[in-house]
Amino acid sequence: MFQPVSLFIGLRYSRSSKGNAFISFISFFSIAGIAIGLMALFTVSSVMNGFENSLKTNMLGLIPHVEVQADKHTSAQMSALKADLERSEYVDHVSLYRHGEAILQTNKDLHGVLLQGLYDNNDSLYKITDKVVQGNWQNVLSENYNIAISRYLSRKLGVGMGEKLRVIMPNASTYTPLGRVPSQRLFKIAAIYETGSEIDMGLAFTSGASLQRVLKLSKNTAPNLSISLYEPFELAQFKQDSQFILNNFAVTDWRSSQGTLFAAVAMEKRIMSMLLGLIVLVAVFNIVSALTMMVSEKQGEVAILQTLGLTPSQVQKVFMVQGLYNGVIGTVIGSFLGVVFSLYINELLAAVGLNLLAGVELPVKFDVLSLVVIAIASIAMSFLATLYPARKAAKVKPAEVLRYE
Repeated sequence: MFQPVSLFIGLRYSRSSKGNAFISFISFFSIAGIAIGLMALFTVSSVMNGFENSLKTNMLGLIPHVEVQADKHTSAQMSALKADLERSEYVDHVSLYRHGEAILQTNKDLHGVLLQGLYDNNDSLYKITDKVVQGNWQNVLSENYNIAISRYLSRKLGVGMGEKLRVIMPNASTYTPLGRVPSQRLFKIAAIYETGSEIDMGLAFTSGASLQRVLKLSKNTAPNLSISLYEPFELAQFKQDSQFILNNFAVTDWRSSQGTLFAAVAMEKRIMSMLLGLIVLVAVFNIVSALTMMVSEKQGEVAILQTLGLTPSQVQKVFMVQGLYNGVIGTVIGSFLGVVFSLYINELLAAVGLNLLAGVELPVKFDVLSLVVIAIASIAMSFLATLYPARKAAKVKPAEVLRYE
């Protein structure tokens, strides 16, 4: 099959088993270095994306992505706002919502939580149905003074399904002859959930009507709105799209409570990618070393090729092809191994006896775009590494090299 002479010679040099053994050794390790670096990058990137997605599902799925405060607005105004927000392309669901700081008390212990009161029986906002390990979530919303707590709180407070605990609201109180007494009420545990995140330590759920009574609020007090977005990380776009609708309302979002954690995860992901990228960079420098030595060794052949009509530009392309060959082969092998290793990382860890605590598996999520960008960046660095040796080969003067041949 016809192919350009530069490509033909470059591929022949790359696949040649003869020649300087040391140069072949360096070329092999440049391919191996790129492959190992990319495999590590793919694996770490996929696992970190999996952790981020797990946190987003387990934590952001149980809290409002955006909360609109009712303040002095009426129930009719909040209902009208709810209808307007539901038309946004970013919004998955809007619910009436209340919350208050509460203390859960039993004979064994007490613990402070954020008690959320939900009015909407539709669980599309709170992705908690699949997190419930005991009880019935619908009973929490349909019956008065029922509560859902986490398995962590259940163990800490020493209570189980069907048992009662005391809910104390420090910010709502009544005045008695004995003084100011916080509002309190016995609640029955109707469901126990578990997310495996820090949310378990500080979040409980009840019906909005029950919370309203414990908070001593009148029936005319308008509830807040809790907004769930299709993609929580598109919060800025949602706010920009809805700025006129929300202009006269006080708005808070998930970044105020969980933003620091997700920023730390994103920073860790970037730093890990940068450090592992240095492995690929070191391997790319091996391409420079191998090609530079190859140019020195092949000066005689380059001179002969030039006398046969090969132009300096074609000579330069010969060595660029040879360097790119190493980069492309290393990238293909590393990408393949990275995907396979990511898919079976839990099985491989178990096979070598590196089991995580409590049998927890590493979450894996592939971001195809970022993996493609990593692979392209690897090939681009390999290409840049060929420029200096290839340019040096193009400057070989046949008359000087062949003078004493």
